[in-house]
Amino acid sequence: MPNRDPKKPRVLSGMRSTGKLHLGNFVGALDNWVKLQDSYECFFFVADWHALTTDYADTSSIKQNSMEVLLDWLAAGLDPERCTMFIQSHLPQHAELHLLLSMITPLGWLERVPTYKEQRENIKEKDLGTYGFLGYPVLQSADILIYKADYVPVGEDQVPHVELTREIARRFNMFYAGKRHYVFPEPQPLLTPTPKLPGTDGRKMSKSYGNTLMLTDPEPVIREKLRTMVTDPARVRRTDRGNPDVCPVGDLHKIFSDPATLAKVDAGCRTAGIGCIECKSWAANALVSVLNPMQERRRKYEENPKLAWDVIEAGGAKARKICDATMSEVRQAMGLTRNYEPLPNTVGAE
Repeated sequence: MPNRDPKKPRVLSGMRSTGKLHLGNFVGALDNWVKLQDSYECFFFVADWHALTTDYADTSSIKQNSMEVLLDWLAAGLDPERCTMFIQSHLPQHAELHLLLSMITPLGWLERVPTYKEQRENIKEKDLGTYGFLGYPVLQSADILIYKADYVPVGEDQVPHVELTREIARRFNMFYAGKRHYVFPEPQPLLTPTPKLPGTDGRKMSKSYGNTLMLTDPEPVIREKLRTMVTDPARVRRTDRGNPDVCPVGDLHKIFSDPATLAKVDAGCRTAGIGCIECKSWAANALVSVLNPMQERRRKYEENPKLAWDVIEAGGAKARKICDATMSEVRQAMGLTRNYEPLPNTVGAE
């Protein structure tokens, strides 16, 4: 196994290649990834195979979608000098380990995964009755275990996936570790704060709802989207008092506005001292101050896409060394070594 920094625990996480990212992706994961780079040895991958579990019927845009995700990562502050970024499908070792782990994973473990049931119920427009969709948690486990990650940064809703990975690692070690203590360490969830970030209609921000604020939205678009954003339903008239704790625009302020603005919003809304239009304009100011530097960094890579591709190539090369070392160990543990070993001489045996 290639040398790893003993002072920095290893972190592994990924995002599906669904195209340009929105503010919910930034608040829910990406902003935290940027903060992890100095304290952890970080591996972040664009999960294009995972995208196929639901979007297998049309793959025409998957490569471009992967690049859009990478550009937003670089724009947000992921630094190739401080973390390793790569595309999942560029490393077929992930698929090999997925296959081997699928041989030992009980069907019942997969059927009880909460997000499996949830998505089967909520995504009716696509046929999710596929092996790939049922088995995607095993692929996710392979993604984690092949790097022997110490931690997986997740929100509370993703903890069951990490626990499944731990169970699969435990089962593999039980079958194949032999006299060794283990082949795979059991990764731990690294719980990350996930502030409440509603979309423009008040529901969870999601592309499928058409209520997103994109990281690439220019300032006029951000201001227009916020202008029509829903607010506290109790404020029907300008003179009505509101409650920023139940207002989607208030939620934006809590995440992005400075303390002075937040205090003005809280006092002004509760006393009807400010109107919703003024409050939204302050929220837009805060968002623009965050997004403008990101969009400037993104333009550098948009104008020279090879720079971004070089990041992926370098990250893939580093990740490949780790994958090769792990898979060599896995094959040896399972008796699937590729080198020639003569069979025992049994001539004349009783």
